[in-house]
This record gives sequence, structure tokens and C-alpha cells, in this order.
Amino acid sequence: MSTTPTTRRSFLKVSAATGGGMLLGLSWLSSCKNEKAAKAAPTLEMPEEWVTVSAFLKVGDNGVVTIMSPNPEIGQNVKTAMPMLVAEELDVDWQNVVVEQAGLDTDNYERQLAGGSQSIRVAWEPLRKAGATARYLLVAAAAQQLGVDAGELRTENGFVYHDGSDRKLGYGELASLAATMDPPKEVTLKAAGDFKIIGHPKKNVDAKKIVLGEPLYGLDLQREGMQYAAIVHPPAFGMRLKSVDDSAVRAMPGITDVVRINAAPEGVEMQWSDVNAFPELVAVIGDNTWRVLQAKKALQIEWETVTPAESSAEQQQRLVEALDNGKAEEARRDGDPEGAFARAAQVVEATYSAPFLPHNTMEPMNFFAHVTDEKAELIGPIQTPEFLRTTVSKLFDMPEERISIMMTRMGGGFGRRLYGNFGVEAALISKAAGGVPIKLVYSREDDMTQGTYRPAYLVRYRAALDEDGKLIGFHVRGTGTSESPVFANRFPAGTVDNYLVENISSDTNVSTGAWRAPRSNFIAGAEQSFLDEVAEAAGKDPIAFRLELFDRAIENPVGEENDYDAARYAGVLKLVRDKSGWNTNDDKRGVAAYYCHNSYVAQVLELEMRGNEPQVTEVHCAVDCGIVVNPEGANNQIEGGIIDGIGHALYGRLTVSKGVPDQQNYDTYRLIRHSEAPRAIHSHFVESTIAPTGLGEPSLPPVIGALANAMYRQTGERVYDQPFVQPRELRG
Repeated sequence: MSTTPTTRRSFLKVSAATGGGMLLGLSWLSSCKNEKAAKAAPTLEMPEEWVTVSAFLKVGDNGVVTIMSPNPEIGQNVKTAMPMLVAEELDVDWQNVVVEQAGLDTDNYERQLAGGSQSIRVAWEPLRKAGATARYLLVAAAAQQLGVDAGELRTENGFVYHDGSDRKLGYGELASLAATMDPPKEVTLKAAGDFKIIGHPKKNVDAKKIVLGEPLYGLDLQREGMQYAAIVHPPAFGMRLKSVDDSAVRAMPGITDVVRINAAPEGVEMQWSDVNAFPELVAVIGDNTWRVLQAKKALQIEWETVTPAESSAEQQQRLVEALDNGKAEEARRDGDPEGAFARAAQVVEATYSAPFLPHNTMEPMNFFAHVTDEKAELIGPIQTPEFLRTTVSKLFDMPEERISIMMTRMGGGFGRRLYGNFGVEAALISKAAGGVPIKLVYSREDDMTQGTYRPAYLVRYRAALDEDGKLIGFHVRGTGTSESPVFANRFPAGTVDNYLVENISSDTNVSTGAWRAPRSNFIAGAEQSFLDEVAEAAGKDPIAFRLELFDRAIENPVGEENDYDAARYAGVLKLVRDKSGWNTNDDKRGVAAYYCHNSYVAQVLELEMRGNEPQVTEVHCAVDCGIVVNPEGANNQIEGGIIDGIGHALYGRLTVSKGVPDQQNYDTYRLIRHSEAPRAIHSHFVESTIAPTGLGEPSLPPVIGALANAMYRQTGERVYDQPFVQPRELRG
């Protein structure tokens, strides 16, 4: 048990961080339960009256509990996992919980964003504290009504019991009184061994709506009087609007207006720092999506060049020059790296590269906006609603309390919806059209050509080995378009006496941003591929080689700035070794391990070559993410990250020619097919009592290294450049 302090303010605000935008409907959940479970705990009907206990918690007169959820849901399954935290400490029957999506409300909720695989980690204690505080108040109300000491009472499945007199009261009977009471200064949280909901698999709470196609997403939104809008961005990076002739478009059927907007005025900070997002853009408004998307093609627009048009070949050459001769920032130095390489018996060197990647969310960018002189109403799929409100407030000089933002479920995010330029554009279009409610919808081409790509990267590794095959020196030097991918204090930092990290940045006018597991999505594959090559040069099994390094970091680490726990890191590697039945002589398997987002993942991947293309047949994945809140959702996240990583490593590539993206839709951009996904993925979670850490991203980075290493074992050829399978004509 643990005791934590609480106040009414923290209860109302922190407890509201039920994170991850949930819409938990109980009527369908009950239909999934077996007959025995249904008889044991019947699902309650929806109540006639509700009592608000706090800013996020309501209790119905029959004991049904509603939890307001502030955070966005982007498919990471926090809509299910986060209410489990509250329900656990509240001691309510899971099937009698209803969760509603809250809008942006920073007075009562904290950290209303989705990003960095941090929702569960940040909310772990606050949400449990919220549930425990509500339970304390309900027990206090029961003690008063029953005329007994609160210490004589216990709670279970939404009831307060007094065993001494064989009496019980339901939460619905107690809520009105509980809502008038002051919260305690401290609450006692359950020990992990007492959990009844946390750690037990629960179905995705939105599954029925998703399967039946019921409204959930931004694209589903309909409003009376709503118009549709399509926007025109510059056709190439480095260009901006000069003039527009919209006369022909205004005469087209269903078109109601054409407006020009200033999307990036001076003095307004934009989270999406985009050198290509020049202020003026053009939008077409009409009565349906098809008409506005077709009408924008008929606009006569003249563009002017502001910065030189770039091409991928030129960008790659700049990266090479930066890596070879650029001025480097020394991010970490241990010992005497130069001396180690000078006396080395063997030096291993390799260079790795990766291209731009678009986010490819299944649901293109879209947003609803209704902006008048008095107020602004914004609804849509956004990972950073608070920043969107702040930006709109500055654009219109409108107080934030007059701006409402409601988040919808997102058809994928992967970092793209951290950058809310599409929400700002929608607001500007509505205002420019005289306060008309509009829904802005991007086409696939709009989405893939607008930017905020994963940067292109280039990194060079060097390893020094002595006569006995011991690693005595390590040097990594990285660059990329806008940033270096190298993390100075991650493994193998701390395992080598002589260690050097250098970072170099290379400029581009192609806009870049966060992409699922930023930087890690490239550097993990490069690092783990290189370590396999070093292990081979040292004559050692790749897992045994890594474990030797971890032993050094455990027993006598180099430096004090290492980001990882070497024992936990080694633990997942040992677990995947044992679960997969690793055999160093198996020529179909590769291994990798990586730490990011506070979690540890190790993978063994098996494949077979079909001509020149690999088919992944099986992946074993060991994970240490602390306590697993919802095993079913955790498995989904691991599997999704693995498939995403394999697909983009094999096929993902976006190139630019004279400032224009070459791949603008799925006829030219290759995604992994269902038939190409692994036949089996086995997730193995470390049993833990440590607080939960990130899970939405950590399984993606290492699978790229495991894939590269397995390909080498099959073909005898190392792969250094992504995508591993070179582009060819796409199959239908």
C-alpha cells in the first residue's frame, strides 16, 4: 500500500487526467461476457439521475459511474487503459463504468495531449489517486449514514459494506452526500497484488463502434448548415502564393466561396515550425467534399520561389558532406577514443541512411470550425488541443475562454497530429467566410505533400577491437535534415571506456517533424545492425556480445549520464533469448534490443527470402514496461509497432524532385500488405511492480535492426540503407 497527499484542487484537476480520450459504452461490453459472468454480475441500466462528485466523475442513482476523459485517443488504446486505473481504486464493477470524452478544459484537466508514449506513465498515480479519493468520500458518506466508524467499512464492486451489521449501501445512494464532503489530505493506494482490474485484459471500448462504422472520427462529424472546405498549399517546398484567379471556380456548381487566409502571421508562435508554411493560402468552400476538391484544381494560381527547390539527391549529398566534413557538436566523450582506435587490432566501420517518411494516417487531416466575432468552436482529431487553442486565441485576439475544442478519435496520428496547422487553417477559413461553419478535409495528396516528414538521416559507426575481440573504443557521428538522430547517453554508452558521440545538423526547406518514436525509429536499427557486425568481427554470438556489454554497465558503468537501467535492458534480452529458443547457428533469425520512452524491448525475428524480398514469419518480443495495465491493449501496441516498423524499413521512402514530393498517394508509396505481415508475433512481458512506462512506440525501433540482421543471415549481405527492398512497380 502507498499513501499519497491530495487536496480538493488536485482531486478535481489531477484526477481528471483520466488520460487518453475514452468512450466506454457498457451495453455492448456486457454482450461480450460469458453467461456465467453475466449471471454473477449483471450490467446495470443507465440511471435516471447523476450526481457530479468531481470535475471528471459522476455517479448515477443506480451506481453506474461515468468518467470524463480529457486526453486524445490516437489508437494507443488509452481509452480503455486509463479508466481502468480510476475504476481499480474506486472499487467499481468494470462493466458498470461509462466513459465520456471531455473537451479541452485546462481549468480542471492536466496534460490533455497524446505524444511520447507518456499518457499511462504520467497518469499512473494521479488517476489512481482520483479513484481512491472518490472511494474515500463514498466510504465517509456511508459511515455517516450507517452511524459507524469508516474503519469498519469495506468497498467492493460499487458497494460499501458493514460486515458487522450485514448492511451495505450502493455508490448511487451515497453520491449526493459524498459530493459535499472535503477530500482527505492523504489517500491509500492499493498494492499491486490487490489489483482486480489492472493487469487483466479488457476489450477495446470503441471496438463495436469501429466495426459498425458509427461516428467516432473527425471525418464522421456532421453539423446543420456545415459547409466543406479544401485548401491549396504550395506545389513545391520553397514556394509561396503570388496571385490567384478564382472567377471560374466561383461559377462552379455547389461552390459558395473562395477565401485567402494568412496561416502564419508575424508574432504568432507556431508549434509546427515549418519553413515552407508561408502565410497566404487559398481555400475553396462548397456543399460537399467532392465538389471542393475538384474545384480547387480549377483555381488559376501563380506561385513564386522564395528558397531554392531541393531534390533528394542533393539533400543526400549535403548529408554526406556534413557527415564527412561538417562542424560537429561533441555530445559525449569518455576516455581517449582517438587513442583506442590508434592501438586497435581491428576497426569495424559502417554507415547507415534512411529517407524522409510521411505519416500515412488512414484518416487524412480534417477539422471542423465555426468561428464568429464572439466565439470559436473547434472539433476534430488533434494530439495537442491546448496549443491549438492558444494559437487560435492569438490569431483572432480572442480570449481562450471563448474558444471551445472537442477532440474526436483519430484514425492514426504517429506524430502528424501533434502539428495542428490544419485546425488553424479550418478556423481561419470559417472566419474569412463570415462565420460559416466548415469542415476542412485534406485529400491524400494534400496530406502526403504538405510536409512534417520524418527527417532523412545518415549516421556512421566505428568500433575498435583489441587482439582478444574486446570492444575498447566506440565512435558514432550522425546527421540529418534538421537534426541528428543520435542519443548521446543511450546504450552502448556506459559500456565502453573510450566513447565519442558527435552530432551535426543539415538544413533543408522541406518541413520535418516527429514520426512514431522520433529519432529512435532510425537510430535503433542502425545501432543494432552495427552491433551485430561488431559481434561477428569479435567472433561472438550477438546476444552473448550484448550481454557482456550490459555486465560492464551493471558492475562498473562508464560515466554517470547513462539513460538506461542495464539490468532491465539485459533482462529483456535474456527473456527473448529463452522464449524464442535462440540458436546462434540459425540462419533465419536476427536479434535486436532497444530502450526508448522509458521501456525496454528485445526481439528475435525469423524470416525467409522469397526471391529478393524477405517474408517475416515470426517475431518474439520481450518487453519491460513496468506494470501492464491492460494486457490485451499492450499486445495490440506491440504487434502494431512491429508491423509498422517492418513495413517502413522494407518499403517506406519519400523523395523530392525540384521541391515536389514524388510519392503523393498509395499508388506510388509502398505500404506493407496484410499478406506480408508476420504470421505470428509472440509478446512476452516482464512481470513487474514498477510503475508503467511507454508502450505506443518502443516496439517499432528495434524490429528494424532485427530485420536487417536476419536478412544478413539469410543472404550473407548487410543492408545499410533504408528501404531495404528497393522501389519497384507497385502491385495492385
